[in-house]
Amino acid sequence: MKNHLPNFVRSVKLKHIKLGLHYFISNSLYLLLVRFLCIAVTHLSTLTADGFYQLWSDLIIRINFVTLALSSVSIVLVSTIYRMSRPRRVYLRILERSGIGGKSCVPKVMLDNFKEKVSIGEARKEIEGALVRLIEELLAKTGLKPRDIGVLVVNGSGFNPIPSFFNLRSSILSFNLGCMGCSTGPISIDLAKRLLQVQPNSHALVVSAEIMAVSFYTGNDRSMVLANGLFREGDAAILLSNRSSDRGRSKYELTHTLRTMCRRQKLQLFGIKFTKDLIVLKTHITAFEPLVLPASKQLLFLENSVARTIFKMKINPYVPDFKLAFEHFCVHVGGKAVLDEMEKKVQLSEWHMVPSMTLYRFGNTSSSSSWYELAYSEAKGRIRKGDRIWQVGFGSGFNAVWRALSTIKPEQEKNRWTDEIDDFPVHVPNIAPINF
Repeated sequence: MKNHLPNFVRSVKLKHIKLGLHYFISNSLYLLLVRFLCIAVTHLSTLTADGFYQLWSDLIIRINFVTLALSSVSIVLVSTIYRMSRPRRVYLRILERSGIGGKSCVPKVMLDNFKEKVSIGEARKEIEGALVRLIEELLAKTGLKPRDIGVLVVNGSGFNPIPSFFNLRSSILSFNLGCMGCSTGPISIDLAKRLLQVQPNSHALVVSAEIMAVSFYTGNDRSMVLANGLFREGDAAILLSNRSSDRGRSKYELTHTLRTMCRRQKLQLFGIKFTKDLIVLKTHITAFEPLVLPASKQLLFLENSVARTIFKMKINPYVPDFKLAFEHFCVHVGGKAVLDEMEKKVQLSEWHMVPSMTLYRFGNTSSSSSWYELAYSEAKGRIRKGDRIWQVGFGSGFNAVWRALSTIKPEQEKNRWTDEIDDFPVHVPNIAPINF
């Protein structure tokens, strides 16, 4: 008997049936209401005034508690199914308050049955689809060939891809950094810098990518659920050189790198913890201030520290004016609350925070986000020769300082912002309702 039955698995794509059932259940309440309305209109259109009166009298006589109970149960059941099919309210709140616009990107696997499809294979598809094109564009823009690259560093905040050689030479120094938070990009720059110091006449390729397929959190911790609504796909490729002949065509010079601490993790569920409290910032400023501020400001900072730590004076910590040391700030766009806190702590102006439009346009692209902010400043024509840029990364507490070697001309640049830079900045409301 079994052999005579048709193979429904092969003859019908079950995923289309599941999709159809989902749409049917989601809209069943509306379908029932439309059906009842059509029947009622068709019947009532044939009645006269006496007929309406007779119908009402018959309805009062015939109706009973059983019919009423069954109708009530049906309405409650359909309403419950409809409400359960709606997205969770916690995610709606996060998305409405995230400050992210409607053009940011997520991988296709996030829109399907995620729990069944998440895998290393899906993560590899996600990263390969972006990085091949990205590296090809960088090599074409710089005029280099793959064999000219001596150091390769690939990083991601939550995924550990093994670097592909991409037709690079067999003697290349290849490294991978992962699971180090949103500051993995600047950390990779520091690693490349240290390698170039012992590899004369070399080029280093640094690739940053945010891979969402393996960082989706399924628990109930609100600070970790927050990441599901903020992270988006994003990638960047940076070429470093220690050849003196490349100085004339280089955009920036790396002057400082600094790392202060790494946040511990205690939960066993996969995910990324979010908080607006910048725990690392105080320690970071203390270590970073002597490297970049004038001597007079360093003296004020020292006096304040001695008064509070040695003499136990109850005074507020001295926050240096970093605007005296930098013209541009590329603050990691961890979220709207994080940006607001950074703006308050470091006393930045609205002009300095405009590159954080990156959050609205692209979302939190993790380790590559600060490069999107730098690209925004380039596309707007903000970068002048001699300008200093502070690249701030959170997560593992790292930053880098760059100095512009030439004035960046927007008409000669092409990056992710080029085609729409004239549309920014835009007003970002505190709450943006989402319609499904």
